[in-house]
Amino acid sequence: MNKGRLEAFSDGVIAIIITIMVLELKTPHGGTPADLKPLIPVALSYILSFVYVGIYWNNHHHMLHAVRQVRGSVLWANLHLLFWLSVIPFVTSWMGENHFSKWPVALYGVILLMNGAAYSILALLLVKQAGPQSTLAIAIGKDWKGKLSVIIYLVSVAVAFIEPAISLVLYTLVALMWIIPDRRIERVLLEKEDS
Repeated sequence: MNKGRLEAFSDGVIAIIITIMVLELKTPHGGTPADLKPLIPVALSYILSFVYVGIYWNNHHHMLHAVRQVRGSVLWANLHLLFWLSVIPFVTSWMGENHFSKWPVALYGVILLMNGAAYSILALLLVKQAGPQSTLAIAIGKDWKGKLSVIIYLVSVAVAFIEPAISLVLYTLVALMWIIPDRRIERVLLEKEDS
């Protein structure tokens, strides 16, 4: 199957996810800067989640750029990823509204973990479909960054019950690891174009 429909559908769902998140930002009651202070946790939650959704959109784009077509299993794996991405607005809102308390921060980490797992499954299926010598397989390699992310998420969920602020720092660390689009894929694609 042509990958164009998968990309278009994914782009649409991700745009809706971002729209839902921004609609959760409520206008403060009052017209002074002091009235914004109670909304700081909500705004910080939104920023972190926006960055995460942006990272997934960006890396999803790069990964699909490296393949020519998709099979049915890839469509389902992509839907699996989109499902977990669609839960991000809920946990973002819950975490911000409750000022980063233990359970919301822990559930946020569980959702990030599930997104990471879903993305890895999608990548594995795309590599399996394309073959071990494919551009994507070469670019992803052993995927140490993905594996490290999952470990950090697991630690973060446990730590959330002791000190949620540490979990938030760890979530931010993972986002910083991924904020630059996957250069492995770009590098391999450029090498192929040059040869």
